[in-house]
Formats: sequence, structure tokens, C-alpha cells
Amino acid sequence: MKGNTAERLIQRISKKEVTVGVIGLGYVGLPLVLRFCEEGVHVLGFDVDARKVATLKAGRSYLKSIPSPRISPFFRNNLLDVTDDFSRLKEPDCILICVPTPLTEKMEPDLRYIERTADAIGDHLRKGQLIVLESTSFPGTTEELVLPRLASTGLKAGRDFFLGFSPEREDPGNKQFTTFRIPKIVSGVTSACEKVTLSLYRQVIKQVVPVSSPRVAELTKLLENIYRSVNIALVNELKMLADRMGIDIWEVIEAASTKPFGFTPFYPGPGMGGHCIPIDPFYLSWKAKEYDFTTRFIQLAGEINVSIPYYVVSKTVDALNEREKSIKGAKILILGVAYKKDVDDARESPALAVMDLLQKKGATVLYHDPYISSLPYFRKYRFRLKSSPLTEPLLRRMDAVVIVTDHSGIDYEWIVRHSPLTVDTRNATKGMKQWKKKIVKA
Repeated sequence: MKGNTAERLIQRISKKEVTVGVIGLGYVGLPLVLRFCEEGVHVLGFDVDARKVATLKAGRSYLKSIPSPRISPFFRNNLLDVTDDFSRLKEPDCILICVPTPLTEKMEPDLRYIERTADAIGDHLRKGQLIVLESTSFPGTTEELVLPRLASTGLKAGRDFFLGFSPEREDPGNKQFTTFRIPKIVSGVTSACEKVTLSLYRQVIKQVVPVSSPRVAELTKLLENIYRSVNIALVNELKMLADRMGIDIWEVIEAASTKPFGFTPFYPGPGMGGHCIPIDPFYLSWKAKEYDFTTRFIQLAGEINVSIPYYVVSKTVDALNEREKSIKGAKILILGVAYKKDVDDARESPALAVMDLLQKKGATVLYHDPYISSLPYFRKYRFRLKSSPLTEPLLRRMDAVVIVTDHSGIDYEWIVRHSPLTVDTRNATKGMKQWKKKIVKA
């Protein structure tokens, strides 16, 4: 095959003669795996969790947003293989990194997963491979952290191997915007790297958007999530003010949304959750210190959003007091622990903070969530709880039900009817005027 290394790899990608490796088979990596398989590209998936690997090899899914029948045919057709053996990283022609980027206990970036992955790739890097980081991080991560680890092999980026950054934009549970339909930001550390990266994603994504550098792409991803963080903080602060004023913030937002220009509605809630929005702004704030810059607006938004679970608990305590019931010893059911409706992901969910605060005040806390049967260990929390079946006797035994996540399949009028007190953080009880005395908006 004629041409330089980049041209040869691009030709093989266009003919679907490459193997794509995906490291991290979670909410970001697994949908990407399936998208390549759907286009007839052979995929080798990597994960450190042997249980995930075994589950997938059995043709089963561990994500409720991905049904098992989507997975099993690709194993039968030999388009998909998965492994926890990272010595096989020499096999793929293109490697996509989809590993977590959490925060430390001190709210600083925890980059060990990216570092370990880059080191593992470097141990097996060969000429002609493309490496793309998809994990969200601060501007400079690709060039300052990943590139030196790969370049230490003696191979040169843009000539011997290719390195790019293309931030994930996965929205679990969103049936309208699938992996194929969500535009993909793409960048490379050199022009050759960008061309190769573009050629790969064009095989599986409807619209690919090139930008001039990985740093631009990295900041683009952070801007997307900071935009949501700041606006959610604004509406949460207005919710607390409106509450003191005796105004229904939900009615205000509904009225403001009738303006056909210059306004985008954001909705209050019990706090922010998920892997991105509560975490990503802190990555930029941390990096900004390197430039003697304080991101005051971002930090203020973070402070407001972190405070909201305290507000929810305070409203719950006050509501119990009005009913001559102490929070100590009270039985409280948390309705929904996923970070958003209709997903099975509880990472950074505000429900966890609410539960922890209630327990510290002496309440007995149970939860019900149709998507999460038991709570695993989290970065900050260690609950040993399983989802309680949602029954009329359970509701009558509770002193309060706190709606934290408004899953679609729950009859909220039935909840209110059989509960002595419902604390609603999601406006799930909208329009239930006949039960007004049993509902507290928080």
C-alpha cells in the first residue's frame, strides 16, 4: 500500500480493515463500541473490571440503556471481542480512551486512570496506531500528560503514531440523540493526527466538527458542562429566594419560557449529579490557578449547587416539625437515587448527599428506585441499602417521602395519596391541588 503512515492508516479506515480498541466499557465506551460494530468495524474492548468482560462475553448488558440483544449478535459475527488483558493493546489500529476522570477528596483532578491507561498503551505502542482521548479533562491534558508518555517510546506523533482528543458527548437514556446523531468535536496534536482522527469518526458519526487543537476541544467540552452548571446554580438560587417570597418558581419558569427569543429554561432540583456537570467545572478551576486566574463565577455556581441538598433537608426538617415530628427517628423514603430520570447511574447523585445528611440527623432512610436495585460504594458514601418495593403499606409507614429523581414510570399522585408527607424537589406533583396540604416543594 502506497503513501506515508497516515495515508495508509486512513485508507485502511475507509475500507474498514482496522481494529478499533475501546478502553473503558461504561456509559461512554460501550455505546461507542456498538456504533463501530454496527458499521462493520471490528472492535476489541478493554476494561479492568473482569465482571464486565465476562458479562459482555456472555452476550449480556449491564447498562439498562443498552439491551442485551444489541450486543450478542456482534460476538456471533466475530465483530466484537472484549478483554481485561491490556497486553493486547498492540492489536488495535485505533485506540479510544474512555476512562473516568473523577475528583480527589480535595476536589482536585484525579488523573490516575488516564495516566495508567497512557502508560499501558505506551508499553505496547507500535508504528501506525491512532490514540484518541475521549475522557473529559482540563485544557492541556492530551499534550501535557498523554503525549509525553507515548513519545517516550521513541516514536514521533504525526509521523509514527497519531494522537487526538475528541470529547465524549454521551447522554444516557436520551433516545433522540444517539451516538450517531450527536455531533463530534475532533482534534489532533498535528495536522496529520487530525486527519486520521477525522477519518475514523466519520465512519460512525453523522456530523464531525474539527477544531484547531486538543486544547480547544478540551475547553469546548468543559464550556458545555459549565454552561449547564452555572445556569442550574442560577435557577436553584432563585428557587430558594422565590420560596421565601412565597412564589412558585416552576410557574415563573413556565411563564418565562413563553418568550420565543433570548431565554433558555433551566429547572431547579435537589442538586447536580452525574459524572460530568458536578465535576468538570472543578477541572478548569484547578487548571486556571496555573495561570494566576481565579474562576470566581464557576466556583460560586459550584458552591450554590453543592448547598442545595442542605436546603432540601432543611425543608424536610421544617415540614416534619410542622407536623410535630422530629427528624431524629423519622422514617424517610427517598424516591429515586439515579442522578437523572430513567437512567441506572447514581454517580454524584444529589440523592446520596440528601440521604447522608438525613442519616446524620438521626433519620431512618430507605429508598426506592426501579433502575438501581442496590447502592454500590461511592467516592464519598458507603450505603448498605437495597431498593425497597414501592407498596401502599411502605408509604403509610413513612413519615415523609422525598422525591429526588422523577422517573417516568412512577404514579406520583398515588405516592402523594398514600404518604403522610411528600417533599417534592422536581415538580412531579404539579397540579395536585387536592393534596396541597400533604405536599412541600423543595
